[in-house]
Amino acid sequence: MNLAAPLSSTWHAHLTLGFQRREAATILARREHVGPLRVQKALYPEGEAVCHAIVLHPPSGIVGGDELEIDVTVGPRAHALLTTPGAGKWYRSAGAWASQRLGFAVEAQGVLEWLPQETIVFDAARAAMRSSIELADDARFIGMEVLCLGRRASGESFTEGAVRLDTRVRRAGRPVWLERGLLEGGCGLLDASAGLAGFSVSGTFLAVAPGIEPGLLAACRDIPAQEAGARHGITALPDMLVARYLGHSSEAARQWFVALWQTLRPALIGREAQLPRIWNT
Repeated sequence: MNLAAPLSSTWHAHLTLGFQRREAATILARREHVGPLRVQKALYPEGEAVCHAIVLHPPSGIVGGDELEIDVTVGPRAHALLTTPGAGKWYRSAGAWASQRLGFAVEAQGVLEWLPQETIVFDAARAAMRSSIELADDARFIGMEVLCLGRRASGESFTEGAVRLDTRVRRAGRPVWLERGLLEGGCGLLDASAGLAGFSVSGTFLAVAPGIEPGLLAACRDIPAQEAGARHGITALPDMLVARYLGHSSEAARQWFVALWQTLRPALIGREAQLPRIWNT
């Protein structure tokens, strides 16, 4: 028996969260779930203005046939930060696709920070990941994703299976970021210089806010990566910064993204970065 691919029934799970501003506080005003997706309670490590929530998936891994959907709405002037308790795992599949859809909407002057821990895609997994972020013209969003293909520490590479990626960001109804990709196990794109260049870990960091100061780009470019040989860079687009990472260490990728967040958060959101406590467990 392959213990890396536990036998499991498939899950169709849906989580809906709604954050609202009430006087000086952000509250979790709506929380609905079907299946194994949920948050336990609202947390306030920074005070009542910012609501932290930990998105839980109790089965701890995603298998072929699973369908997960997370919808989050942040109301006017509300501020929510979402993270996960550990790495997401997509197990090998006998053929069925597994999927995850993220639907985020941030209304006027709202703020959403999506800071999950890394995603590990096992060899022979078939994973479809789709994210849609709808922002009001003066809303702010910071999000990151670290993707690990295969379990390098166990000597596993990504030789079979596939990953579909689809990320879309719109501000005031206008598309500002559209990205789609297909990474197939063992394909040439994994080693090509125009693809992943032989690296097993890739990551994307997005920061969207009105009026990003030019000096922030230079400050972010001065932040070094902790992994020797890794490739990383950051680009400025209108009211948006996009950072990329290629390497073999998911921990180093996440450390670099966190350092970017710690630099950008005070300037874009007006608050010093405070690491979610769950990251220390």
